[in-house]
Amino acid sequence: MLLIALLLVPVITAAAAYFARRRVVMEIANLVGFAAFFLLAVALAGKVLADGTVSLANGFFYADALSALMILLTAGVSLLCAAYAVGYLRADERTGVLDELDAEGDKAIARLRMYYTLTPLLVFSMLFVTVANNLGVMWAAVEATTLASVLLVTFYGRITSLEAAWKYAIIGGVGLSMALFGTVVAYYAAHQLAGSDALAGLNWSVLVQHAGQLDKQSMRLAFVLILLGYGAKAGLAPMHTWKPDVYSEAPVPSAAIMSTAMLNCALYALIRFYILTSRCLGPEFPGRLLLIFGMLSMGIAVPFVLVQKNYRRLLAYSTIDHSGIMVTALGIGSMMGSLGLMLHMTFHTVAKSLLFLCAGNVYQHFGTDVFAKIKGGVMKAMPLTGVVFLMALLAVVGMPPFSLFQSEFLIVRAAFVHGHVLVGVLFVLFGAGVFTGALMHVSGMILGPGGEVAAAPKQPWRNGSLVAMAVVLVVIGFWIPGPLLELIHRAAAVVSGYTS
Repeated sequence: MLLIALLLVPVITAAAAYFARRRVVMEIANLVGFAAFFLLAVALAGKVLADGTVSLANGFFYADALSALMILLTAGVSLLCAAYAVGYLRADERTGVLDELDAEGDKAIARLRMYYTLTPLLVFSMLFVTVANNLGVMWAAVEATTLASVLLVTFYGRITSLEAAWKYAIIGGVGLSMALFGTVVAYYAAHQLAGSDALAGLNWSVLVQHAGQLDKQSMRLAFVLILLGYGAKAGLAPMHTWKPDVYSEAPVPSAAIMSTAMLNCALYALIRFYILTSRCLGPEFPGRLLLIFGMLSMGIAVPFVLVQKNYRRLLAYSTIDHSGIMVTALGIGSMMGSLGLMLHMTFHTVAKSLLFLCAGNVYQHFGTDVFAKIKGGVMKAMPLTGVVFLMALLAVVGMPPFSLFQSEFLIVRAAFVHGHVLVGVLFVLFGAGVFTGALMHVSGMILGPGGEVAAAPKQPWRNGSLVAMAVVLVVIGFWIPGPLLELIHRAAAVVSGYTS
């Protein structure tokens, strides 16, 4: 019943927001709904730690430690973004960004209803990705995340928003078509297994137990298609070109969710197929491909970060870099590489979502996301946002003592220990390039002299979310709660093959 409750809460939240007629009702529905979702995610994590796995409906719904960790990260980001969105969207409404009243009604309320309805549906689709045992159903859930998020990208109705949404839909659609073909080929690879003609024949929990019996040639083709398909969804190079446009056009709370929770879901789908392929063919074949795409993604991000003029696009290229880091960790394999991957996914979710929320505060106060137009002075006008922005940036580029330094160090160590010397060297070089570019641009924006800019007004909803996330970021740099650390270790064990 826990899985059913988890699935029902976002749907009920979306329905309540859709039928609400007042802004405050939509806000309360989202806050209450995502708070309940977070508590249920914590309960699911506890149950998985106690029982190992949770399943329902003859295994149609299935959650192990990897699923529980993804759900917990999604729930945490969604709750904090729900609180932040209250202040963010109220500011948009106050400044007329959501349009003024007209003869036919309140356009702003219609836009707010669109956001507060689509966001729970996006979270529902991401949740379905992580609890769908059937790989075909999982693909359909990933497709649903695209449908919900592409509409959020068009939220402001600008020409640039529509162009970004169109690019996202086209590239995502092509990618997911390849993922669908890969799923079909994987189903064919299992056609010799007993019961493969039934619905459960494509269940991950069944296939992983018989991975050695899958048709090897078919699994090679399936993994290539899956890597291209879900890699496009994750924004791996060279399928990454939609990310900078989408992240700079979507509402900031939506961009924060897309750059963390939705990225995690795309990688989750890729991880599930990696486990099957590595058990069928050995880890060398999928590992080599993952290392190529991981290194390519990290390398491509470097020049764009170095010459970037727009801070939201800079965060998008940073996300491409971190997608490459996580795929590289997956390609390295072993328990050490898998643990680095799970730690990095957890830490990146906190740091990157915090960066986007800080960027939202700066954008609404200065009215631009271009470095040259701000001319520094963020610290003077917005002391809290400036401090948190700089701290989160230092964390996301891997500065000690922040937590991403720990995960990146573990990944580099795994690369050298397991003989991937070139990967380890390139990892350090690319990381240094991103560090240099990001710190150069953002530190100038925050600490620069700036001009005469009015101090930012009090914004409790937005700043409260910033403070809460900043506290989490600092704490996990020094201490991870025991149950969460155990969940991360178990998720890494699932990825590395130490447990099914």
